[in-house]
Amino acid sequence: MDERTALAELADRLPSAGDDCAVVDGQVVTTDMLHERTDFPDGTSRYTAGWRAVGASLSDVAAMGADVTAAVAAYGAPSFDPDELGAFVDGARDVCESVGGEYVGGDLDSHDEFTVATTALGTAGEPVLRSGASPGEAVCVTGTLGRSALALALFDRGETERANDLFRFDPRVRAGVALRPHATAMMDSSDGLARSLHQLAEASGCGFAVEEPLPIDERVASIAESDEERLELGAFFGEDFELVCTMPETAVSAAREATPCPLHRIGSVTESGVTLDGEPLPDRGYSH
Repeated sequence: MDERTALAELADRLPSAGDDCAVVDGQVVTTDMLHERTDFPDGTSRYTAGWRAVGASLSDVAAMGADVTAAVAAYGAPSFDPDELGAFVDGARDVCESVGGEYVGGDLDSHDEFTVATTALGTAGEPVLRSGASPGEAVCVTGTLGRSALALALFDRGETERANDLFRFDPRVRAGVALRPHATAMMDSSDGLARSLHQLAEASGCGFAVEEPLPIDERVASIAESDEERLELGAFFGEDFELVCTMPETAVSAAREATPCPLHRIGSVTESGVTLDGEPLPDRGYSH
């Protein structure tokens, strides 16, 4: 049973779950867990691990259109190397500060595998949920896709400096806040663009008609041997932590002007189905 199936099994017990964050009295809260074997390839620095682990939770806050307040992390490892621990905290602190938040500590524990559990808090008077998309609206995505896929290829090649640089993504908190007045539904693309579209479609009871070219990072071409592989890495690989959102067609221009990173219109909201260039887009993506 993967994470998505497990969450579906818990739906009756947690009827208010399903968005990137829980909403409690105007505050948003989220938690994530990352493991060395599945999330930190060989060559990942502890600084990058701190940045990426906390950044994953900050990305959930961004997806709600919320301002970040603070983040904490629980750090588990077979031993506590002072240099590694210090570098991790530096990365966690720096990624928080980059989006106007504060890293305020956490917990330490012995563990047989380097593991990090992070929690982030934010505030939003009217957070953007996944359930507000309507047929006729535009669907958009921030930034570029495929960078994490490229980073893993570089880790495999031993090009760790470039790989770590790519792995330290920018949580789109400021973009999420800028999109909040315009977006009708939003989530982050940590599971990949294709799966995110299916999740938004399910939450909003709609469909999507998406068209190429998708905003796949131009550097992905250096590891993709074909257009099909480039699409696979950009649309299905996941772990890019961009924002996928819907908005009225009339809002796209203003949203682009307000958003402090590129915002690409990739298609339209439809009554049902999720397609790419008229063909069904498979519900595939990153699986935990």
